[in-house]
Amino acid sequence: MHAHLGLGLSSEARQWRAKSIGFAEGVPVIRRLLLATFLAGAASGVALAQELNLYSSTVVVTGTSEENRLIGLRECVPKMLVRVSGDQRLLHNAAMSAIIEQAQGHVASFRYRDRLEGVPIHDEQGTYARPHDLTCIFDPKHVDDLLAQLGSNPWPLPRPRIAAFVHVVRGDNAFVLTSDGPETPYMRDSLELAASPLALDVSLPRAAARPEVGGELPSPKQLEALRGAAAGDVPLAITLRWSDESLGWIASFRMLNEKGVQDWSATGVSFDEAFRVALRGAAQILSGHGVP
Repeated sequence: MHAHLGLGLSSEARQWRAKSIGFAEGVPVIRRLLLATFLAGAASGVALAQELNLYSSTVVVTGTSEENRLIGLRECVPKMLVRVSGDQRLLHNAAMSAIIEQAQGHVASFRYRDRLEGVPIHDEQGTYARPHDLTCIFDPKHVDDLLAQLGSNPWPLPRPRIAAFVHVVRGDNAFVLTSDGPETPYMRDSLELAASPLALDVSLPRAAARPEVGGELPSPKQLEALRGAAAGDVPLAITLRWSDESLGWIASFRMLNEKGVQDWSATGVSFDEAFRVALRGAAQILSGHGVP
């Protein structure tokens, strides 16, 4: 997994140029949609529900001191509330500040994992600022009560799986992102990293059976065909077009579920942020908490 890459012409752009990327030709319309497209090996929703502790969240802290732990706990609480509910509006709720301030009282337990496990401490900075994963565990009843106070509610497992169709255009090059193709691996990793904090399961098509899509978002009729081909998974179309003027990607998103077609977008972002915006929006819609 790679680190978050930031906006604009950052390390993302340098990594893009540094890697040898195989591009598939973009075509203007969806012509064939195969059920085998979505045999990408992801766990079923039921298996995910069995393995996942929904009422938890993990952040990175620099050291295990009480000061750094309190910072981490304050990050864990809102992250967990959004994870449990799918409700992105909570981050802008005026009552959230007071809950975050009392974070220590909301966490049932916590544990650390040394991100440099096996690497000896070799300098003073390593002694005080060694990075750790801080995982916070919460009591479900307590969390559900907090959500009620915030005017929200839990979004239970298992959740619908999202079938992602990602079409990328950069200059004269275009490709459809697949689970096992020659395209840049950074994007596959980034999509997975965006899904994990939201407790979402996302699939990509296999290279051998990828749908033929163009640079425009599919029509509602085409989305219906995608949903049928994906055996009922929720189709999420993502187009990424690089813009020198915007110093980043212009991203467009379209999703179809039982409530119809929803569109949202982001401009001038890294592909990491584009995937985060895509999946946060999908969670917002699928959890029943409005539109992005």
